[in-house]
Amino acid sequence: MKEILWLIKNTLRVTFRKKKNIIMYLCMPLVGIFISLLVYGGDQKTILHVGIVNQDQSAITSDTIQFLKGLENVEIAPIAADQVKGKISSGDLDSVITFEKGFTASVLAGKPDHIQITSIKGAAITGYVKSYLHQYIDNIATISYVADGNQQTFEQMYQDFQQTGYQLTTHALEDSSKNKYMTNQTIGFLIMIMLMSAGNMSEIILLEKENRTYYRLLSTPINAREYILSNVIVNMILMSIQVLITLTIMKGIFHIGMNMSFGAALFVMLLFSLIAVGISLVIISFSNSRSAAGGLQNLIITPTVMLSGCFWPVEVMPKSLQRIADFLPQRWTLDTLTKLQEGNSFSGLYLHYIILFAFAAAFFLIAVYRFSRNNSTQTFI
Repeated sequence: MKEILWLIKNTLRVTFRKKKNIIMYLCMPLVGIFISLLVYGGDQKTILHVGIVNQDQSAITSDTIQFLKGLENVEIAPIAADQVKGKISSGDLDSVITFEKGFTASVLAGKPDHIQITSIKGAAITGYVKSYLHQYIDNIATISYVADGNQQTFEQMYQDFQQTGYQLTTHALEDSSKNKYMTNQTIGFLIMIMLMSAGNMSEIILLEKENRTYYRLLSTPINAREYILSNVIVNMILMSIQVLITLTIMKGIFHIGMNMSFGAALFVMLLFSLIAVGISLVIISFSNSRSAAGGLQNLIITPTVMLSGCFWPVEVMPKSLQRIADFLPQRWTLDTLTKLQEGNSFSGLYLHYIILFAFAAAFFLIAVYRFSRNNSTQTFI
């Protein structure tokens, strides 16, 4: 145990003696947070700027304008008729509603008319205001129809309509989809960084073989098993720090709602760290040099990260590629986190945890077998 602790301290000291390694291992995972904030962090609320031209100058028209002012996400600005084209073409206003003279008379007659909506942005912009405006005008026309020409009855009913006794209370639900996308984007980038970090740390084994440090270590009381175990522990320490830093900054500084408990996310990512170490050891076991290991790392990590949905939703890919993704540990990691975000209980996903652990065990077993069969490694196991 004493030898293992010495190896761990020595590896950490040599690794983090270079400042660029601190940036690469500890700061790079944070890039995923900044990318997700740039992509999904913008304010999604749209304010419609609507100009009003009031040529009717009646109480009903004034009340209608007041109603429009009460609509959420709509800003009303009175303008003159000769300003309509200029305001619309310059983009100062999204649309202009013109109440022409005779508007009130048409509404009272039960045939609303003399109203125009001007916009160059199409129904996507005008539809929201138009739906509320038409409903409001239809209600007044209905009151006029029921009054059947009796002015006193109409005024009484119209006053009651304007001073309705009931109240409508609305509660805005927070859109959690944006936080979900931000979390998935950040975790996806973290997964890639963890795989690359594990690969780089495991390449230390090949580096120390190339400069003969490994063989000098084996001439001491340190054996190959202790050496490999110390590398695994260093890998786990490093990735645990990466996960803790990323999740803490996501939740504590940028307040990105993960829609799952911190502990659950930490547990899943620590399971994946075992997988990342296993993959890195498999790559090293099939490599005779650092250049070969780097090539294998690029050949394995980059395609699998893209196929598993770390950079974009896996649903946008063809069905054939989605079936391939089902055999990748990155995909199962993201799927486990997604199910936790959807409200599934932590204990209810035990099958996912077993599958993730099985991936890790399989990779470690393959690495152990390869190390034991590779004579050039001086029998790691």
